[in-house]
Amino acid sequence: MSKPVTVLIVGAGSRGSIYADWMDKVCVPAKVVGVAEPRAERRELLARQHGLAAENVFDRWDAPLERAGKIADAVIITTPDHLHVEPACAYAERGYHMILEKPMAPTAEGCRQVAAAVRKAGVMSCIGHVLRYAPYTRKLIEVLRAGAIGQVLDVQHLEPVGYWHQAHSFVRGNWGNQSRSSFMLLSKSCHDLDWLAYVVGSHPRRVSSFGTLSHFKADNAPAGSAQRCLDCPADVEAACPYSAKRVYFAMLERGVKGWPLDVLTTDLTPAGLERALRETPYGQCAYRCDNDVVDHQVVNIEFDGAQTGVFTMTAFSRANMFRQTRIFGTRGEIFTDGKRVEVYDFVTEKVTTYEVAGLEGSQQHAGGDQALLEAFLGAVANNDPARIVTDAEETLATHLAVFAAEQARLEGRVVEIE
Repeated sequence: MSKPVTVLIVGAGSRGSIYADWMDKVCVPAKVVGVAEPRAERRELLARQHGLAAENVFDRWDAPLERAGKIADAVIITTPDHLHVEPACAYAERGYHMILEKPMAPTAEGCRQVAAAVRKAGVMSCIGHVLRYAPYTRKLIEVLRAGAIGQVLDVQHLEPVGYWHQAHSFVRGNWGNQSRSSFMLLSKSCHDLDWLAYVVGSHPRRVSSFGTLSHFKADNAPAGSAQRCLDCPADVEAACPYSAKRVYFAMLERGVKGWPLDVLTTDLTPAGLERALRETPYGQCAYRCDNDVVDHQVVNIEFDGAQTGVFTMTAFSRANMFRQTRIFGTRGEIFTDGKRVEVYDFVTEKVTTYEVAGLEGSQQHAGGDQALLEAFLGAVANNDPARIVTDAEETLATHLAVFAAEQARLEGRVVEIE
């Protein structure tokens, strides 16, 4: 394909905007040509930023499908979790190649529907499991496949969500309540279990899991605290780690222009931020929200190849701390944190360190967001689906492990994966 890959954005929230903004920074020529978004402010902002023709700006996800033919080569679907299945199936049927934000769907049956629709339509699909595409993952896979630590037998993987990130996204935000999105392991950590399967080179076959919502509950609210952080007594607010007032205004003072502030408001001024903290859920006390997802969880995994693994997700960690992984093999062990891959050799008793830089200008998931977009666009431009390592079929297999792990947590037993 000599001309740029044309892309329709369906869902112009934070994730959709991130992908759209990367479009002119990747190596593959690409262009956003349309947007479908029900919120006028978000829709108009993306349309202005990308110079979209008025006839290609829609207020419903299905409105572009009312046109004869296609308005783009591909679609990026970043609608809320519960609104993935219907758009994905409809756009696949129309012949659009697609990026679908993770998770595929809030239910196993929904995931199967998406995979079946993509398979039937014969289009390319790329699920937003960005960690597989990150530069440090590529180096890690290279080292593992070269046999640097022999046969992989065990892995320990930590996802430190971060104290304010948990409060932002999974207490106050869109993913705090399962009825509006999905359970925590699916909404936040499905790409961690997917990444583990990719790194180990084997799919999970049975799991157990433990975890609960322990801290972000009304019983733990500080004495004297208010419904909104702006109304808290000064001494109470100053001592609370999860104060929306302190967390968000500190970001504004540092000049943050994108996530997470752009989730609260498009008016990134002190007055605009104060208004958002007064009027949106993001200004509520973190102990007085309607959240019900867990704030810490572990998953124990046995893989098809008899390898074992432990995954830990916790809210209670430093902010901006990346995932940490230890992989144990018969000839050595590996540690990685997204910036480096350290290999310890049992024979030489020496450590070899590979420093891995993220993609220039990209801080999203250690460069994984940009790399995923580049792989997908390259696949479409060159009709080369092999560039995509997170298609719907592969993602279905690892999503089923996530559903099994949540079942194991709820039922208190080991669950075999279908």
